[in-house]
Amino acid sequence: MHAPAPSALLENPFAKRRSHLETYEFIVRSVLRGATYLILFATAAIFLHIIVKGSPILFQAKAPFINVEFLTKLPETLHVLEDKQGHIYKTDPKGADAIKHQLGDNLRQEKTISYSGGGILGPIVGTFLLVLVCIVVALFLGISSAIYLSEYAKPGKFIEWVRLAILNLAGVPSVVFGLFGLGVFVLAAPVFTNTPLDRALLVIPLGFTQMSFQGWDTSVLSGAFTLAFVILPVIITASEECLRAVPMGFRETSLALGATRWQTIWRSVLPFAMPGILTSSILGIARAAGETAPIMFTAALAFKDKLPWQGEAGFGGVFTESVQALPYHIYTLAARIPQNEYSERAQYGSVFVFLVLVMTLATASVLLRRKLRAKYKW
Repeated sequence: MHAPAPSALLENPFAKRRSHLETYEFIVRSVLRGATYLILFATAAIFLHIIVKGSPILFQAKAPFINVEFLTKLPETLHVLEDKQGHIYKTDPKGADAIKHQLGDNLRQEKTISYSGGGILGPIVGTFLLVLVCIVVALFLGISSAIYLSEYAKPGKFIEWVRLAILNLAGVPSVVFGLFGLGVFVLAAPVFTNTPLDRALLVIPLGFTQMSFQGWDTSVLSGAFTLAFVILPVIITASEECLRAVPMGFRETSLALGATRWQTIWRSVLPFAMPGILTSSILGIARAAGETAPIMFTAALAFKDKLPWQGEAGFGGVFTESVQALPYHIYTLAARIPQNEYSERAQYGSVFVFLVLVMTLATASVLLRRKLRAKYKW
């Protein structure tokens, strides 16, 4: 007696044939799944490329296992010298003179690569200051606006137009915000001084001093305020939705007990909306830290050999000094100097540190949001 063929054993007589609608549904689901996995694959590829190229620059096999010099030195011009025997020497400007003197006639050639030596302490400090001031300004203005629109403003055409204008701000290119910051904060913002500049747009005597509309120049304040306006639409929209999500019963109970409108908002509404507001701040931090165009006109320099507190004003002038910033530093390394094997160290090291910095800020915000969400359950 012969055994049945394998195909006869696998065939299920009760199996239902797939209809056209089910086939159509399967195709749509497959396309959606493919698009999702494609995004995940592209994201993973980008992160993996940065980690593979950048982590060896920041981490090392010997103690203290971190390249301290890369994190604690200011950017410098890298000098690459080659002797007639083919030996390569990489050094800073001071070291180059000593090596050239030592080699004498044995020196074959010398290359200089701008911004590719030293470390990235200046861009790290500048990015941190810009993000810190930006988040403080954006959260204050954004939450204030969201509270007004959600709790105080009377519904109507005008308020709808205000909301539409805020939403439209999210679609404005960042370079336009940069020009806005240049015109408003760099050239026209008010300053209290006894010696106004000739280019001041308006000077108002106050008796003890004068208010001069001469701008804040290229500084941390100008860049941070410009970045704050870039992320305001995200923070306002998200915060208003979070405030609306708090049940109306919380407000009614508080008002029925005799609390004022502001006491109700402060005690019974804002704490329960804060976890969601912090979520919007996470998105804001990531965007503010990564923007290049707004700070090109308002705050950032391609090269600076001093930290913000090493100027004439000391620590008092930290926020009025121009700074280097990681996004602009990376742009300079990638677009304004010749690409070769000697510039990769600064490029991938800066990108990797920038990625770690943004992830650290975002992680801190997530942890704070979880803590608040656990405290205010409803």
